[in-house]
Amino acid sequence: MTLQELFNRIADYPQLVLFFFGVVPLAAWILGSVSRGEGHLSPWKYIYAVLIYLAAIPGIFAVTLSVYLFLFERRSILDTDLYIQVAPVMSMATTLLLIRKNVDLDWIPGFDRLSGLIAMIAAAMVIMWLVDRTHLVVFSYLRFEYALIIFLLLFLVIRYSWGRFIGGKRTR
Repeated sequence: MTLQELFNRIADYPQLVLFFFGVVPLAAWILGSVSRGEGHLSPWKYIYAVLIYLAAIPGIFAVTLSVYLFLFERRSILDTDLYIQVAPVMSMATTLLLIRKNVDLDWIPGFDRLSGLIAMIAAAMVIMWLVDRTHLVVFSYLRFEYALIIFLLLFLVIRYSWGRFIGGKRTR
């Protein structure tokens, strides 16, 4: 199954997509009503972490896909798929805003890693865009294994640099 076939299957059942991306912010709102002032305590912060990951992983994927389609494929904004590209981002933004009203996101387990993932994806997309725009032809006779090693080394350099830029881990 290709990614396009998966998108076609998702488009066949838009009710399920809208239900999922509507339930996650609704659950965040209900939890915010129930756990007023206690969002940083043990059971609630883990439930919030699950909701954040349920909203953020598809949202990050949708943003990355949109950036790829607009920058690299040069696709028109009028061709945007509402179920694949817009609904996850809206659900992610709404969920994060609702959870942020009740609890500081620094207290949520794993949120710092999620922020780091977003930063690494953004840095990789910027590097790919710069290489695409400058029309650099780097290695034409390079074996795939060597290209993969170079990519992994570049990825590790970006990760290390970003960690140094942020200033290390926070402890809570």
